[in-house]
Amino acid sequence: MSGLSVVEVARLAADCLEIAGRGAAIALGGYGARPSVAEKSANDLVTEFDVATQRRVIELLSGRFPGVPIIGEEAGREGLEQSRAELVFVVDPIDGTTNFSIGHPFWCVSLGALSGGRPIAGAVVAPSLSLAWHGYVHADGSALLKNGAPRGVSRTDTLAESVVATGFPPVRDQAPANNFDSFMSVKRGARAVRRCGSAAIDLCFVADGTYDAYWERRLHLWDSAAGAAFVLAGGGRVTALDGGPARLEAGNIVASNGRVHDELVRAIAGQRLA
Repeated sequence: MSGLSVVEVARLAADCLEIAGRGAAIALGGYGARPSVAEKSANDLVTEFDVATQRRVIELLSGRFPGVPIIGEEAGREGLEQSRAELVFVVDPIDGTTNFSIGHPFWCVSLGALSGGRPIAGAVVAPSLSLAWHGYVHADGSALLKNGAPRGVSRTDTLAESVVATGFPPVRDQAPANNFDSFMSVKRGARAVRRCGSAAIDLCFVADGTYDAYWERRLHLWDSAAGAAFVLAGGGRVTALDGGPARLEAGNIVASNGRVHDELVRAIAGQRLA
């Protein structure tokens, strides 16, 4: 865990909220305008607003936290070797670029802080939804706020009562990486499964009690760095797909209110539910 005090980590979360909000203002300028898109790889899109937003967020972070490593989506895998530094920022300038590019409101700016590979703080700003989350997790105290109000995970006890979220990777030609089999298995056991196109927002919705759980395969670190901190801060649980320790850089994640976690892990694996 970071050597930062709980007061310092709380301040870090507040700084992330301010900076992510300033980045979101740039992204919002292109929302609804059907900006031109390019493919970084199959079905993985980028717009000029992704690039401009990341540039501004990095500029602000570098000015306020000189020398602290920054990992950004639009820099590709550059800098990922620093993900286990004592403190590192992880930026997703627009999580949900496909949504953003067509005028769908489920997209956001995500800014997370990690220490030794563990999520400790961050902010997610979804301006077209008028929503912003920020929070921190620390041994001496944790907090999650949604539009400034404290929130926490749901108290749903069973998968049958749960609304669960997931997503699918850009390349979906092979199982189990395409997540199709797990989707069908969870769909049979859960009350409902949602797929809205932004991993960061999905994790925020678990953290604030909107959803009961979320899982996905083949994410990137920038998709989950902030949201994973929020789930933990809200009293939830974050693991790998098999229920073991989470490694966000590995890209596979299960996040829940903790109460339905083990049941969801079994369903993801295709095991028959009791």
